[in-house]
Amino acid sequence: MEFISSAENSVLEDCSSYDKAKEVKEFDETKAGVKGLVDSGVIKIPRFFVHSQENLPKSSDTCNFCLQIPLIDLQGFEGCRRTEIVNKIREASETWGFFQVINHTVPVSVMEEMIEGVRGFHEQPKEVKMEMYSRDTKNLVRYFCNGDLLVTKAAANWRDSIAFDFLDGQLEPQLFPEICRKAVSEYIKHMIKLRTILAALISEALGLSSDHLASMECMETESLVCHYYPSCPEPDLTLGTAKHTDPSFLTILLQDNIGGLQVLHQNHWIDVPFVQGTLVINIGDLIQLITNDKFRSVEHRVLAGRVGPRISVACLFYPSRMNKFKPYEPIRELLSQSDHPPIYRGTPFAEFVAHFRSKGLDGNSTLAHFKLE
Repeated sequence: MEFISSAENSVLEDCSSYDKAKEVKEFDETKAGVKGLVDSGVIKIPRFFVHSQENLPKSSDTCNFCLQIPLIDLQGFEGCRRTEIVNKIREASETWGFFQVINHTVPVSVMEEMIEGVRGFHEQPKEVKMEMYSRDTKNLVRYFCNGDLLVTKAAANWRDSIAFDFLDGQLEPQLFPEICRKAVSEYIKHMIKLRTILAALISEALGLSSDHLASMECMETESLVCHYYPSCPEPDLTLGTAKHTDPSFLTILLQDNIGGLQVLHQNHWIDVPFVQGTLVINIGDLIQLITNDKFRSVEHRVLAGRVGPRISVACLFYPSRMNKFKPYEPIRELLSQSDHPPIYRGTPFAEFVAHFRSKGLDGNSTLAHFKLE
């Protein structure tokens, strides 16, 4: 005999009367986000935040033995340790698609101020934040809840976000909310500097000249997406972020000490723990495309939790705005007709990101759409 939980029974009872589109629209129009729900004292999450059982964490999915994503010390990357560091980046990018770095040139004080700046923005009165609420990607600074809320059939994620789109590194600071203006302005300078370092090291890890990725102008535009995951009254029913891969070339992630980020490795979900002073680096879909699957863009997710808020800052690197219609394809030097024929077709970034946005975080690979037949 199969037993139905009270939550499932409730869903079955009023399934016929549930109008998801209406509920989503009403929620979005409040412009208060998930934080607004929590502030209102909600004890049951709205139906459109409830994920299917197959997508929710299971104890059997999580690896209980000692697997940890690689931690790479960048100290000495300009000198005697460069070869060692390059080899570690190669191994991590081929096997994990994720690694943490320490001694990466970004001061801990800058990282801490960025976290507090994001917290400060999201914990302002909703009347202040509402003025910036937008789903229009033409707005280079915008606050929103779930970028794909109105386009996807998938369940929503338990998070709010503020995004800053730097076109070729340029964005007028006067557009930033005053409460986090100084923190964002300082943090992005360090992200651009670290991007340059990592691009050279990753190029060498591919067996190419250190300026190869830089010459492709594939990481000239930065999108800083600052997530706020409030505490959740029913964390077993939803996710902070559903499983996905990043539609970027590279992502640098700053996270606080709450935890919840997991990476899929060897069919197990592995926790990415907070380590003081580290940043998380993950290979994006477009590096997997141009390396012809040599370096891997790996699925990851964020769990919802009763303890919160969790705060993270993802800096995603995209091509120069001048190159958004330029086709990116597997690097010729990494191909051979017999052993390594091209897997992907030449793909303009604009087409790639349009496909990603059209489907939302639905759990399906964006890359699969661009494979050669």
